Amino acid sequence: MQLEVQIVNAFIDGARGGNPAGVVLQADGLTTEQKLAVAQQVGLSETAFVSASDVATIKLEFFTPTRQIAHCGHATIATFSLLRQLKRVPAGQLSKETIDGLREIIVADDQAFMQQVAPRYQQFELSDSIAQQALQSLNLGSDALLSGSLPTLVNTGNSFLIIGLASEQTLAELQPNFVQIQHISEQLDLIGYYVFTPATKQAGRSAGTRMFAPRYGIREEAGTGMAAGPLACYLYDKLGLQQTNFLIEQGWLMQPASPSVIEVQIKLADGAIQSLLAGGQAKVMQTLEVEI
Repeated sequence: MQLEVQIVNAFIDGARGGNPAGVVLQADGLTTEQKLAVAQQVGLSETAFVSASDVATIKLEFFTPTRQIAHCGHATIATFSLLRQLKRVPAGQLSKETIDGLREIIVADDQAFMQQVAPRYQQFELSDSIAQQALQSLNLGSDALLSGSLPTLVNTGNSFLIIGLASEQTLAELQPNFVQIQHISEQLDLIGYYVFTPATKQAGRSAGTRMFAPRYGIREEAGTGMAAGPLACYLYDKLGLQQTNFLIEQGWLMQPASPSVIEVQIKLADGAIQSLLAGGQAKVMQTLEVEI
């Protein structure tokens, strides 16, 4: 049986770049094994599968080439942007059913946003073995860290290790040890690392980043909404950036570069983050036919 897969680049920066995701619009009846096989054939970091839902706008499942995951920001944005372009969903407040519950989706103009939950933090002092191992896995010393920043696990639905660096050059020249990163990711139940610096390519943006997730078969990814959300929370709660809208750059320092920008809107109550939305624009790039 042949199956059509749309390749959609999410979080494009202007009209270029972004992070490609596979989107299967008619996944009703596919088994978990078939979905994983499709994701392996597509070969992208994530492929999204759309099926009918009794409790949300759609049911949405995500598969990397190695396993199913609960959420994926860029594949969610890719899916809802595609559905909107095909006029299969209206603008406004929508929702997705996932294996981890319901999440709010907002579609407005040419952007789509995904809800994430209030952050949970686990900060590691430099004397902690986790912090030492994390720096070693990036071939860095503690002098490379951004002043006032410590390696911190942040979870807004998925867990990422947030690491701030003082220099964009250091970020660009990182030599990750993917075996070590995978080991730490398994130990802490992480999706991966989100490494950032305050330096950005475009003025007025909040951070430039790189994301490494070898535990999920992803060495580096161009745009990660589920990581940009935790970073925005970290910038607000831990580094004191008193703003509610953040623009996070990613993919600029990849080889080859694939510029992405992710907008994060945090919602506050009495000064505390209650929830957040992460999103951006997406563009359909091509259609694939895969055999299952």
